[in-house]
Amino acid sequence: MLTHGFVLDENGRPMSKSMGNVVAPEKVINKYGAEILRLWVATQDYRNDTRVGDHILQQVGEAYRRIRNTARYILGSINDFDPATHSVAPEQMLEIDRWALSRLVGLSERIETSYNAYDFHVLYHAVHNFCAVDMSAFYLDILKDRLYTAAAGSPERRSAQTVLYLILDAITRLIAPVLTFTADEIWWELPGQREESVHLAGLPRFAAGLRDTELEERYKRLMLVRSDVTKALEVARTAKTIGSSLEARIELMVPAGPWRDLLQQYDSELATLFIVSQAELVDTLTAGSRGEEVPELQIGITRADGDKCERCWNYATTVGGSSEHPTLCHRCQSALKA
Repeated sequence: MLTHGFVLDENGRPMSKSMGNVVAPEKVINKYGAEILRLWVATQDYRNDTRVGDHILQQVGEAYRRIRNTARYILGSINDFDPATHSVAPEQMLEIDRWALSRLVGLSERIETSYNAYDFHVLYHAVHNFCAVDMSAFYLDILKDRLYTAAAGSPERRSAQTVLYLILDAITRLIAPVLTFTADEIWWELPGQREESVHLAGLPRFAAGLRDTELEERYKRLMLVRSDVTKALEVARTAKTIGSSLEARIELMVPAGPWRDLLQQYDSELATLFIVSQAELVDTLTAGSRGEEVPELQIGITRADGDKCERCWNYATTVGGSSEHPTLCHRCQSALKA
């Protein structure tokens, strides 16, 4: 048996025509659209009294745009991707792509459980956090360099596109019962052969073993380091030491222990994770800021070595090393030759 509360105005008062605080569904649809009204319903824990009003609906609208814009970005990134011929097997993917796939599997499991338990507000928060935190603030931010600068058909770019395709395919299926029109709009733009409508398709299914909680835990710790580096970059930007983050060279110093072991394991990938031109783990650091998330961490920031590559915008000492492409770094020269 399901029980529910009353719908109140955004100040928690019962709606009344005499008070003039009635929020009519047709007015909400005319002003915000039916999708926003559906999504608002999904945000509510209906077992208790719920509130609705312009301010609340505006917040729901912002969350909706976050989900929709994530879908738009992914569609633009896989416009040359054919899942039938370009897909990369999980064991051949880059590690960060396997991390994103693991997070997706966890999201799918959580949402299917929420549907079965009629906990629709769990779906809203899970999908929104996945798009805002896992995707926009981390994975997609890091992925831009590989998507834009790697050779079009390279394994590393196809690895990223495979995961992006799987993410959007799964999210579209998961949101379909709530965001019915939006899900179909995304579905029709997805590459590959599929049902005529997402509402004729089932919930996503993944092969066993794609969830890797140990990998997720490592990246959770890396994200703490990245948060401290991001704060240090902002201080350096304010002090005019650098402009964009790609103008930076990062030096990290941390005592022997679990954090140093982790950073040594990812030493060659730190620059990519932090979206800077150069990053290095050092034994000594004369000057630098101390981390907030990782207090043992010290961060030094200087201007990157070398010149700016006009293609990837990274700074590298290899720029100018080729007479054929004198303004490109070695990595971009290799991508153009591929």
